[in-house]
Amino acid sequence: MRGPLTPDDSPIHRTRAERFDDLVLQAVARLEPRWETELATVEFAVEEIPPADAADDDPEPVPMARLEPGSPGPGRPGRPARPARIVLYRRPLQARADDEEELGELVLDVVVEELAQLLGLDPEIIDPGYDGD
Repeated sequence: MRGPLTPDDSPIHRTRAERFDDLVLQAVARLEPRWETELATVEFAVEEIPPADAADDDPEPVPMARLEPGSPGPGRPGRPARPARIVLYRRPLQARADDEEELGELVLDVVVEELAQLLGLDPEIIDPGYDGD
């Protein structure tokens, strides 16, 4: 696991993993104007594949992401003790996309779905352009 994502000033040559990280950051940036307060308490991360002990009740054969709700408690003022965390699985997402553009759309959809689940809202409320396909 590479851990939390941060913007990077790397050279022009980017690995597939770095380009994937960029897609996640772009998806979050697209949602930020409308959901800035809610996103401030969410951490995003990327893992290559789901852990071997991933939940068997997931309707997807291989999960594309997981949501860790976080925990309330004595953190910094206005922040939970452990922030909510959305983890995207790079390889399963890449396997479902035919090209970089489709991968970007899929990453956005997954980020929208996970944020909607976290906030208890419909994905269409999170992103009016969400179509779920």
